[in-house]
Amino acid sequence: MRIIETDADVAEGAAWLAHRDARFASVLEQTGPLPLRRKPDGFSELLSAIVSQQVSTASAAAIWARVVEAGLTSPGAVAAADDELLKACGLSRPKQRYARALAEAGIDFDGLRDQEPEQVIRTLVAVPGVGPWTAEIYAMFCLGHADVFAPGDLALQEAARILFNLDARPSEKMFREMAEDWSPWRSVAARALWAYYRVVKQREGI
Repeated sequence: MRIIETDADVAEGAAWLAHRDARFASVLEQTGPLPLRRKPDGFSELLSAIVSQQVSTASAAAIWARVVEAGLTSPGAVAAADDELLKACGLSRPKQRYARALAEAGIDFDGLRDQEPEQVIRTLVAVPGVGPWTAEIYAMFCLGHADVFAPGDLALQEAARILFNLDARPSEKMFREMAEDWSPWRSVAARALWAYYRVVKQREGI
């Protein structure tokens, strides 16, 4: 169970991918070194991910700032908050339910660090409001798992369509199967494809 902790770990995975597939070597020539993108783990980070769902980056940042200011970054604080306080922070009614569900889930966040990514994802998606994408991103960036992918991510799908000259974006099922070729460095492949997506969109002036 390889954990990515440093830029050197990312570089190792990138070199492995470039050796395995010349198309990744081409990507890396265009993107340069891939970012580490490690984040803290724990309740607060997962709550932040829920808050950020289906809103713009700017709106998510503003809402999260109000949540932090209100001190709602622990399970106890969220469980004790009334609807008016959560609403005042900018949480919609569904997100109020999701925040409470997360607070009441009793997840052992420290214990997740020692679990295989598949078990981490199963634990997290059992919480209302936490879908596969959120769980995969948490495992990838908060826990640092090297062999996790997010096949439902639209930017990854579009990057793969362009890089692999596909007729259309791969379905989630097809993309998950494709990504098996990039094990044990699937999370580095994801970093490469996200970086490539940004390069392509800048080239297109988007």
